Amino acid sequence: MTDTHTLLTVDRLNKSYGALPVLKDVSFTLGRGERIALIGPSGSGKSTCLRAINFLDPPTNGDIRIDGELIGRRADGRLMTDAELAPQRAEIGMVFQHFHLWPHLSVQANVALQPRKVRGLAANEAAKLADELLAKVHLGHKSGEMPSRLSGGQQQRVAIARALAQQPKLLLFDEPTSALDPELVGEVLNVIKELANEGRSMVLVTHEIAFAREVADRILFMDGGRIVEEGPSRQILDHPREPRLRQFLSSLSRPEGRP
Repeated sequence: MTDTHTLLTVDRLNKSYGALPVLKDVSFTLGRGERIALIGPSGSGKSTCLRAINFLDPPTNGDIRIDGELIGRRADGRLMTDAELAPQRAEIGMVFQHFHLWPHLSVQANVALQPRKVRGLAANEAAKLADELLAKVHLGHKSGEMPSRLSGGQQQRVAIARALAQQPKLLLFDEPTSALDPELVGEVLNVIKELANEGRSMVLVTHEIAFAREVADRILFMDGGRIVEEGPSRQILDHPREPRLRQFLSSLSRPEGRP
């Protein structure tokens, strides 16, 4: 019987590069409208986990399901081709550290491209959808601009609008502010908060701990490719049980340059 509340199921996910294991039996679920933040030190497997969920970096083994449907693998266990994966990936919108906008296309055309290719929208319908989503990320006035004329924060907001244009069931954010100058971080985080308040289902990899506390329903702390501790965001951050998590949070609060 299908669990109608659970949107995403990650079950015993493993990923190795040659002899190097990067993910080790990672398992969690995400409910509809729930927000989960993955936190942890660099190299802990957070981004790899995110990329494995939509098979940009296929896991070595383990299952990923959205609405109960197995992602990326046929029933016999073989990997799907990119063509077979395309409709599944359309259900997963991803925002990367870097914006990856098409430099030769206008802002509107960047956002309209995916719904035309993935959802089969007519050009005028896709353009209308793009303008609606650009307004949602507070960039309606930049629709005709080229990406090179935008700030980094504005480009990342266009990337968010582009992910939304797929009309996905799930949004993945891979450290969306890490490539931005500090003064531009807030404008991107505010847009993500607005999406969270709409009840969007999200998995976020972030190093912005105060943001994770505010936006995430649950936090998963990763270290060494494993989920070491998980729970409600305030519980995890205010009353960590595991020594490794306490050490990690303590390191974030130290003045720069002090051991």
